[in-house]
Amino acid sequence: MTTPTDTSLELGPHRKGEAPAEPAPGARSKLGRNLALLAWLALAAVLGCTPHEAHDSATGHAKANHRYAGDGPVRVVCTTGQVAELVRRVGGDRVRVEALMGPGVDPHLYSPAASDVSRLTEADAIVYNGLHLEGRMAELFEKLADRRFTLAVTAGLVERRDARLRKPPEFADLYDPHVWHDAALWADCVADVAAALGEFDPKFAEAYQTNAATYREELLASDAECRESIAALPQARRVLITAHDAFGYYGAAYGLEVFGLKGISTEEEKDLAWQAELQRIIIDRNIPAVFVESAVAPRVLQALVEPVRGSGHDLQLPDEPLYADALGPADSDAATYSGMLRHNTRVIVEALAP
Repeated sequence: MTTPTDTSLELGPHRKGEAPAEPAPGARSKLGRNLALLAWLALAAVLGCTPHEAHDSATGHAKANHRYAGDGPVRVVCTTGQVAELVRRVGGDRVRVEALMGPGVDPHLYSPAASDVSRLTEADAIVYNGLHLEGRMAELFEKLADRRFTLAVTAGLVERRDARLRKPPEFADLYDPHVWHDAALWADCVADVAAALGEFDPKFAEAYQTNAATYREELLASDAECRESIAALPQARRVLITAHDAFGYYGAAYGLEVFGLKGISTEEEKDLAWQAELQRIIIDRNIPAVFVESAVAPRVLQALVEPVRGSGHDLQLPDEPLYADALGPADSDAATYSGMLRHNTRVIVEALAP
């Protein structure tokens, strides 16, 4: 079983967790692997001998000795969709943002391809979630931070020892990285990113602060909507069971009891004893539904659902997934951060309501 602290770089022609492209008879696949390996070796040659002095590896916070000297726009490469939206909204017209991970991509399993390494090395700035969400890329971020602005959006929460940060005992004494599921907590990350971008690009610091204030207001409005919607559920129905433990912050913020079939990382194997315990909880407490996640195969939950239904309990599996680790497709109601929160809350309330 891979632990949350695994930071090995498994580069390849496709992202782990996605189906590889169909190669021409043997050659295309081999070429992709070779290109990825060459990209990583080239990066290591450039950065490997540089002392780590521009990045606080304990928090993922960029230090102040990086300054943007170009005319703009600032080229920013982000990891997940929610991080990319945050940077776009704070940066406005001053930034040009690319996201490495699109809808349906699991960041716990993501390994950078050769093209990703190129985009990261050519960027003016790199922004990622942190807290080991992108565990396979942690070493790469640490090396790149010696040469360019590199920031974990959760760095400020760690530095302040924010009391809302979750440290589940089964997650190797690390913080739960899924902080965006608490909109008020994510709003604090928005303020932190604006401050860090202002230090990096001081001529536009005021614009970053203005944009961040507008975005924070939107997130806090979404936070209030979630609280109101969940509060309408009877207390006994406020139980959220999903494929992995991604919704701990959501439950703490909005008043649900949360259980995941797997742990914090989707890489963790299912615990059969825990699966049996969850089946007992569902039946004993008459829980009406469990929830599929967009980036986790539905079959993960089938082993939980089928025995419960076999016992005569009418357990529902909603047709619409929850978006746990990624935003929804561009044409969906979960394509934006606030849209994702509203979508998840609507699906949860509709499935759990009497």
